[in-house]
Amino acid sequence: MANPNDFLDPKDISRLANHQVLARRVVEGFCSGLHRSPHKGFSIEFKQHRAYTRGDEIRRLDWKVFAKSDRFYIREYEEETNLRCHLLLDSSGSMGYGEDQEESPSKLAYGSRLAACFAYLALRQTDSVGLTTFDAKIRSMVPPRGGASHNRQIIDLLAKSKAGEDTDLGGVFHEIAPQLKKRGLVIIISDCFGDIPSILKGLAHFNHAKHDVVIFQIWHRDELDFPFRSWTRFDCLEQEGMKHTVDPMHLKEAYLENLKEYRESLVQGCHKHRVQLFSMTTDQPYAEGLASFLSARAKVGMPVHL
Repeated sequence: MANPNDFLDPKDISRLANHQVLARRVVEGFCSGLHRSPHKGFSIEFKQHRAYTRGDEIRRLDWKVFAKSDRFYIREYEEETNLRCHLLLDSSGSMGYGEDQEESPSKLAYGSRLAACFAYLALRQTDSVGLTTFDAKIRSMVPPRGGASHNRQIIDLLAKSKAGEDTDLGGVFHEIAPQLKKRGLVIIISDCFGDIPSILKGLAHFNHAKHDVVIFQIWHRDELDFPFRSWTRFDCLEQEGMKHTVDPMHLKEAYLENLKEYRESLVQGCHKHRVQLFSMTTDQPYAEGLASFLSARAKVGMPVHL
């Protein structure tokens, strides 16, 4: 079995401990961003207490528990645990870039740690979370469930995930979307390499189903800076046998220009389809980047915070 500590550093967990995952839109009739029951006046079943965190509503404090323990706790009910978090992890060949470098993890290893963080924090607040890994097609799928023991299944799948074949993001999004039976928070962790129009059509499928979609686009610093100076052999990670030895100085200007156009097209397309795009690099502490993203989203009124 995989060791959860390989993916979840206790220091990172403590840094993110005061955040919660909440959906931006109404999720199956539940009030967006508040994680509370819409059925005021109806009988609802008490589930458990949890420690108060900044941002919780004061009126939900259990003052009887405070009187006994001198600590603040929130009462949670069954209706408050209805958020479904769908984690989609790209495990295509291009996500393996960086695995032979010591200074930072591969994009897949980095993305796996992000997925583990989301799963841990969603389960910690008694939501359900599922994980799907894919390249050109679905490779593995763990359906959304709750409970602390479910975290082990998520971690085990992450540990088994290896960079695979070529990418077809648009096609695989169309394959995944019908399998997400209830509205929820869809978190896509990918380098987003592929045909932009096809990717956007796939994202539109999620949007049509009223999911709240966030993309964490994972970059290796080499892909952004193109630091190569001497003759270099470039191997295609998704098509075996494709290798080219070139003088990178002759390619750098054109590469960076194409990269700029690609990124602008993706940003514009995501904005059109109401998908939030957040870029991270593998040399960036993932907990630090994740906390910054969640704080920024909360400030602009997008209540998906961990």
